[in-house]
Amino acid sequence: MIEIKRRLNIFIDESGDFGFVDGSSELYGVSFTLHESADSITNDLEYLNTRLKKANYDGMIHLADLVAKRGDYSYFKLEQRKDIFWSIFYFSKRVKVKIHTVIIDKRFKNNKAQLNRELALEISKFFNSINDYMNEFEKVVVYYDNGQEALGSIIDTLLITKNNVEHRIEFNHKEKRLFQVSDMLTFVDKIVYKHNNNMPLTKAEKYFFSVKDILGIIRQLKNKRL
Repeated sequence: MIEIKRRLNIFIDESGDFGFVDGSSELYGVSFTLHESADSITNDLEYLNTRLKKANYDGMIHLADLVAKRGDYSYFKLEQRKDIFWSIFYFSKRVKVKIHTVIIDKRFKNNKAQLNRELALEISKFFNSINDYMNEFEKVVVYYDNGQEALGSIIDTLLITKNNVEHRIEFNHKEKRLFQVSDMLTFVDKIVYKHNNNMPLTKAEKYFFSVKDILGIIRQLKNKRL
């Protein structure tokens, strides 16, 4: 008999856009961070907060802005920005979670409808692959803020038949550090995709990440992937 676990949290974030005009993203990524609420992350949060304190930062970590040196990070030096990145990265490595990222290469799509279909197909495959696992829980809470309505609709459509699933749109992004893990994954997994498919990095990405960094990211997160 399967032991019913109390709750599974799934944190979802995206990177990219649905556009197909000059300036639109070449890649669209969606990342999932799965955490069983029975697994305490208190010590891991303490580790993260200690590292961030040394980096003189305690705010929300948004990796695209961090790498591009914009927004809250406009006046941060490279060393401080890297310290912030490695803080959230090693937190994600330490904490007891499982991760998954869907990457859609828009170079092989012609329009938003094709992207939407491919995205729905790939996310459906992922949810199907963890269906039995999700059924073990009394409650599954999906954290996605519907930052992009098209993605929010796909998620709701695919999960509508599951009675134990709750989709939370409003939550404290700064407080939910595991949501920030998904934010990080959408970015670094696009970097990894570019590396594996000989796609050029942006100037900011090349300045921030070395090839050694990218290979380390691939290796160190391998055992957490679904």
